[in-house]
Amino acid sequence: MSKPAGGLPDPSAAVSDPDAPLLEAVGRGDRDAARQLMARRLPRLLAIAQRLLSDPVEAEDIAQETFIRVWKAASRWRSGEAKVETWMSRIAINLCYDRLRRRREMLTDTPPERADDAPGPEAALSLGDATRQVHTAVASLPDRQRLALELCHFQEMTNIDAAEAMEISVEALESLLARGRRKLRAILTGQEDELLAGFGGDMPASEGMR
Repeated sequence: MSKPAGGLPDPSAAVSDPDAPLLEAVGRGDRDAARQLMARRLPRLLAIAQRLLSDPVEAEDIAQETFIRVWKAASRWRSGEAKVETWMSRIAINLCYDRLRRRREMLTDTPPERADDAPGPEAALSLGDATRQVHTAVASLPDRQRLALELCHFQEMTNIDAAEAMEISVEALESLLARGRRKLRAILTGQEDELLAGFGGDMPASEGMR
């Protein structure tokens, strides 16, 4: 945690990054802090990995590997370099990219059996028709556009934090978001208002979604 003059902990650091005290404790080998951090950030990591890989089993693997890496690297993390959730998201994203890269390399030899981009039968049962169609449309987008929408819309990260997690500029992120929205509207032509409204009203069809 950052310290002002006099060496006292800066309380503003914990306010700006509520995960910082937990990660610092993890860096000291505190397993209880590790469990708390995992409980707090697991849903987001699973959602990011599922969005990119379209495979719940692989998503769980990514989340587990992310926490292993966080445990090993926690002592080297320094407050102020990046928000903890942004740093953890970046680790998960890079692990997902590694898996996607290996998938593509395998395609040059023998096409593997891979998960459908659309939600599986069990997931489909829990989703309304409108929600399912929007999720299917999002799944058809290129990886980076899909990830940008996942971080900014579904995970409600700020553009600055999402760009940092993706290791790109804010301008590049906004370009990905704009292209992704245009493609979604093209896919859902003639029914975008109804479908996006059925998605909860959080994602208007206009360019100003975020």
